[in-house]
Amino acid sequence: MTELVAKTSTVTLTINDQTVSVPKGTTLLEGARQLGLKIPTLCHLKELAPDGSCRMCVVEVEGGRKGGLVTACTAQCKDGMVIYTDSERVHDSRRFVLDLLLSNHKIDCFACVKNGDCQLQDYCMDYGVERTSFTEGKRMPCFQEDLSSPFFDYDPEKCIMCRRCSRVCQLRQGRDVLSLANRGFDTKMTPSYESSFDQSICESCGNCVAVCPTGALSEKDHKYYRKWETNRVRTTCPHCGTGCQMDLIIKGNKLVGVEPADGAANKNLLCVKGRFASYKFVGAKDRLTDPLIKRNGVFEKATWEEALDLITKKFTGIKENYGADALAGFSCSRATNEDNYVFQKMVRTVFGTNNVDNCARVCHSASVHGLAHTLGSGAMTNPIEDITTDVDMILLVGSNPTEAHPVIGAQIRQAIQKGTKIVVVDPRKIDLVKDSDIHLQIQAGTNVAFANGMMHVIIKDNLMDQQFIENKTEGYEALKQMVADYTPEKVAEICHINPDDLRQAARMYAKAEKAPIIYCLGVTEHSTGTEGVMSMSNLAMLVGKIGKSGCGVNPLRGQNNVQGACDMGCMPYDFPGYQKVNQPKVIEKFEQAWGVSLSRNKGMTSTQVLPAAAEGKVKGIYIFGEDPIVTDPDTGHVRAALENLDFLVVQELFMTETAAYADVVLPGISYAEKNGTFTNTERRVQRVRKAVEPMGQAREDYEVFCDVMTRMGYLSQYDSADEIMDEIASLVPSFGGINYARLEEGGLQWPCPTADSPGTYIMHVGQFTRGKGLFMAIPYKEAKELPDETYPYLMSTGRMLYHYNTRAMTGRTEGINQIANRSYIEINYQDAEKLGIKEGDKVKVSSRRGEIETYAAVGDRVFPNEVFMTFHFPDGNVNEITNAVFDDIAIIPEYKVCAVDICPV
Repeated sequence: MTELVAKTSTVTLTINDQTVSVPKGTTLLEGARQLGLKIPTLCHLKELAPDGSCRMCVVEVEGGRKGGLVTACTAQCKDGMVIYTDSERVHDSRRFVLDLLLSNHKIDCFACVKNGDCQLQDYCMDYGVERTSFTEGKRMPCFQEDLSSPFFDYDPEKCIMCRRCSRVCQLRQGRDVLSLANRGFDTKMTPSYESSFDQSICESCGNCVAVCPTGALSEKDHKYYRKWETNRVRTTCPHCGTGCQMDLIIKGNKLVGVEPADGAANKNLLCVKGRFASYKFVGAKDRLTDPLIKRNGVFEKATWEEALDLITKKFTGIKENYGADALAGFSCSRATNEDNYVFQKMVRTVFGTNNVDNCARVCHSASVHGLAHTLGSGAMTNPIEDITTDVDMILLVGSNPTEAHPVIGAQIRQAIQKGTKIVVVDPRKIDLVKDSDIHLQIQAGTNVAFANGMMHVIIKDNLMDQQFIENKTEGYEALKQMVADYTPEKVAEICHINPDDLRQAARMYAKAEKAPIIYCLGVTEHSTGTEGVMSMSNLAMLVGKIGKSGCGVNPLRGQNNVQGACDMGCMPYDFPGYQKVNQPKVIEKFEQAWGVSLSRNKGMTSTQVLPAAAEGKVKGIYIFGEDPIVTDPDTGHVRAALENLDFLVVQELFMTETAAYADVVLPGISYAEKNGTFTNTERRVQRVRKAVEPMGQAREDYEVFCDVMTRMGYLSQYDSADEIMDEIASLVPSFGGINYARLEEGGLQWPCPTADSPGTYIMHVGQFTRGKGLFMAIPYKEAKELPDETYPYLMSTGRMLYHYNTRAMTGRTEGINQIANRSYIEINYQDAEKLGIKEGDKVKVSSRRGEIETYAAVGDRVFPNEVFMTFHFPDGNVNEITNAVFDDIAIIPEYKVCAVDICPV
């Protein structure tokens, strides 16, 4: 009770003759802002503790000590205080500070890219400081500019030592690249050992640039515009599933930059991809701008009428001659919810089949299946903020967030700085391992065994939450009996880990009050991926860590709208909102809403459609924004399937490798050219807003789908994206309270069933969506392909920080390519020495599916006899050799385990 009173008690004071009451502990800066009073600051960052070093925020306290001037960012409001923020004494103090700053500052405002967007310049104008009065003697050293970063420049002579850059790098990004060096007038901000940025551990996130109040740190592209020439549009990042909010900077009809915004998921942070690779691809010269029809093996420009007439004729003919199930559609997890909804509606209404899928099939369908089965909802249970703020420990399994979800990774680094313990379960030494308490470096494909071993220890030590188990779950006895056999010694042998580390990790997780499980593709992309997800659910339920703050089972979704594409029904077994296609009442509901008879047959997944195409059972496919030749396993089989089709349509931004196989290519439009919504990994539906006009003859994607529907006999038209969202809300109970008017205030997390619902912050509070949580007794099964004498190395795949999936977006950003421009294979130094391979050597990697060439990255990030590759690069595309076997339940490929051989070239 005492704590509650302390938190809610208030103090009353007077600021500039206005009375204000604020919670106890509020700073004078915050109190003044509540009254709409602006106090200048140069060092203050609202996300961090006050620094008080710049002295620009001084205010006068009536009757105060030491002349009555205090820094507003550090001084707290007290009852009866009388404050003046713009008295003559305050003005004199601020003018003196500005005078001192100008004495050691390069004054070339007309040439500076921050001219008109510089806080120092603004304050000097506000306080009438035109030049420094300290004219005697040389004060400014001749520091050399650092132009080494591919994205930004650093001019130390424009730095005012506010330390914003170093504080945001250390305390928010968690990298600690920048610090003060030297003393006196030789003092400057610099990377460690006064090295250049390109020789430092800088990740090029640009967050230091975003907070710099002068032109000391500036984007290279800023030289092409000035602030007053531009407009800003708030939108959602098109890369990973974090859902960062950002402002697109527009000059004319061209995107010229990106700046971070204060979104729920990112709080003014961005990663290198969001900051520097989210805009150039939109205006790339190789964008598709017109419909193309392949004639005699060559693409020729066509009108929309010609292209749509041909599509209608071919798809209608296939349907009439071979049946509806000879058609299929692959939707786009990078496109908006609205586009995905209309696409699946097109496939179901006019194609007449449930053969519709999206790329969640090859990443997180195991999460959708596994969590829906055990908990009742296949989505992240807790928000990002909740699982990275004020938690005791984090169990990170098969996830590399500092590279795959960098802003979440930065927030995990922040949590570690504040005392959160972390256990990393991963076959590689990912970046977070150096800060971890335990690294369980399990062999790829052994997640189920690891989880069973954890549960064995928890039950043996009587650390389970018996009350939670009895009141809220079912199936416990079968689980208990099954895991009894998974002793730490047995699991250690399977996983290649130390049994004592397993015991310690289990006890840490069980005893922690707040401990989320965070996992990613290292759990799902296996032939036992769904079982791996269910094992995560088992583990959390065993200790009662679901439905609570700082806990839960939290899959980090891969692409920006993987969650949304699944929510919108771009799956062969679900209508929008995970309403099952084999339930008569559900079918009747959608038939009545859409006014057409619908198929009662469960459709095929993309990984089933392509083999069926190779066999001649599927004749026509419409691919929207996907590139399966690059992203799907066993590329040779994908090529054979596409070549065997009677008709292929691809709707894309660029001429991708898959588009090259199409009969008709339609120009799509990017996220920056449309209105709509994305749903991020934490179930948060957020706006995407149009910033520039589409290029060439490109049209709204959903309008193209409507044209196809209308030409195939089903009249369809929407006047706007928000009209589509209204239809979604009418048919999907969890979206019932979502509309664009409400989204203008910020995102909403589904379930949001009614117009007055605030959305759902944490899932399964009180009870599980399915009623009771279901324990699944899951024995460990080996991966489908393990090393042997011919292929002695176990290979896993994943992402890297600088590129995104097929590089369609990031590969059109010069700075990204400057840092990372070729494929590589991580190999343990012991194996490299045996094979006579050195760092950077070209090597051949072969599997039972084929062979590729790439470059060796030698070290200790992987164990001996194990290797790792990314899948971003056209040279050495690892999916030429990955295994197409899949999870029996979710039909997800086993990207994380296959057997390979390596030899020097």
